[in-house]
Amino acid sequence: MEGQRESKLNKGKSKIFYGWVILAVAFISIILTYAVRNSFSVFYPAIVEEFGWGRGDTAVMFSLAILVYGLSAPLAGMLIDRFEPRLVLTIGAVVVGTGVALCSTATAQWHFYLIYGLMVAIGLSVMGWNPMTTIVANWFVRKRGLALGVLGAAFGGSMVFGYLSQFLISNFGWRNAYIMIGIAVVVVTAPICAVFMRRSPGGDMELMDGVQEKPRSSLEKSKFANSAYPAVSSKEIWSSTGWTLARALRNRQFWLLFLTAFLLLGVAQQIAVAHQVYFFIDAGYTPLAAATMYSSFGIAFVAGTFCSSLSDYLGREKIFIPACILGAAASSLLFLIEDTSQPWMPFLFAICGGLGFGATGPLFYAVVADLFHGKNFGSIQGFIVMGFAMGGAIGPWLAGFLHDSTGDYTVTFIILIGSMVAGAVLMRMVSPGRLSPVQAQKHF
Repeated sequence: MEGQRESKLNKGKSKIFYGWVILAVAFISIILTYAVRNSFSVFYPAIVEEFGWGRGDTAVMFSLAILVYGLSAPLAGMLIDRFEPRLVLTIGAVVVGTGVALCSTATAQWHFYLIYGLMVAIGLSVMGWNPMTTIVANWFVRKRGLALGVLGAAFGGSMVFGYLSQFLISNFGWRNAYIMIGIAVVVVTAPICAVFMRRSPGGDMELMDGVQEKPRSSLEKSKFANSAYPAVSSKEIWSSTGWTLARALRNRQFWLLFLTAFLLLGVAQQIAVAHQVYFFIDAGYTPLAAATMYSSFGIAFVAGTFCSSLSDYLGREKIFIPACILGAAASSLLFLIEDTSQPWMPFLFAICGGLGFGATGPLFYAVVADLFHGKNFGSIQGFIVMGFAMGGAIGPWLAGFLHDSTGDYTVTFIILIGSMVAGAVLMRMVSPGRLSPVQAQKHF
């Protein structure tokens, strides 16, 4: 009788899965903080117009922010692995919001490089995608594709803020717009992270994905913990490997993922984010119309992120590769947009491109979590984020430099499309479907 009561109690508890609270906090935090970075495409023309700087020189602030963000990602991962997440994330939120507000005081390029490129970037790294996905991956295993898809939707939703940012710039000026956005980041994200964020589920693996999980025996946990470099052909060995950063750095799949992050998430995606609004303005659209198209891209991006949930059933690469091809095909439409005579074409790019780009991010990080999750996952993923940062630092600056040199974005679009196709090829080489995800463990 007592056993039945305990069973009912456990069943009642399982209905309230705190992982959804964690996901909600991460969603709100991502959408607000990444609005800071993804609204650069809207602030970019306003800053160039006021100061008269070249596009390449001005884009350095964005490229520098991406580079610093990535270089500090391993440190952010180690902080989230070893210290209380509520403290780490709250500090990061305050640094991001304060830095954005301080951008309103900038009068020289080096001011933007220091405040936006350094301060905001470090704060975003400390409380951004790497720490948030590390925590969410602790709570979700079976539904990991869905959970990271929701986070990816937040990233896409931050692009929708492009319209709001342009509205604020048009009505209050870009300096006041920065102040308003900075205050919003601090007031909203810092408190919810401080109050609600938790590192992982309770003892004995309870409530992973909201389901009671039977813990593995000590023998099962340690069987492969000290094994040599695992053979990628052995599902059992891969699934049971205790990953450290040093072991990951000796792994072929790790470096294929690093290169994928460099080309796809870094070069291709950040070119699309940083230069999209400016491209449509060059074609003859008003800044508000260009921002509307960018927001449409963001909405489609959100829809694309939810496609990642299908990978929980069909396999990661079966969704990832078609998404890359869709993004590349949509980007080819940009070669045909020369004026405002075919307004449907930018929206077709926004819808198809947003879907393609949107699906790839969550899927990519789901693969990273599947293959390398464990107590050192934050630092391992942080190192891969460095690959994204290197590509993200080069892409926007190179696009601006090429435009200043040639007068258009033709070469830039070739680079963007090539990077998307390369991402599909690299994921095929990773072949996560041949490997078993790392088994869920209680590691905190």
